[in-house]
Amino acid sequence: MTEREAALVREFNAAPIARCFGMTLSYPEPGVARVDLPYNPQLDHALHGIHGGVIATLVDIAGWFASAARHDGCWVATAEFRVHTLEHVERRALFGLGRVLRPGRTLDVCEMRIHDETGRLVALGTGTFVPQRRLAFADGPTPPGPRGA
Repeated sequence: MTEREAALVREFNAAPIARCFGMTLSYPEPGVARVDLPYNPQLDHALHGIHGGVIATLVDIAGWFASAARHDGCWVATAEFRVHTLEHVERRALFGLGRVLRPGRTLDVCEMRIHDETGRLVALGTGTFVPQRRLAFADGPTPPGPRGA
């Protein structure tokens, strides 16, 4: 794991949303962000399946952290993401894997796959993520001042 990935893991695992949902982040191989979500009945919808908004959150996080690992010291903004829900999920832990498909200086295109604890693919996502060079994040240097400063 790179120093940047280790810093991102520390930041994410301490984040309020990660603690609230019980999620953890790791980088199991170069260029791959993994988000694990243990099953939590508090995240179910009325018919006892895992809410689609929770799955969409995993999609966004997996792509965001795949992109963020490429951009030392700056924040990354989610420009957009799309989710294709493939399977209904009940009472199972989930994990998401994010990969940068097309790296760029100003925009990364990512693929995100969400699996249940058996390995079954339950959702597929794509997204674009934009480095914000003026916003520092996770042990990065202080960004330069406003344009023209």
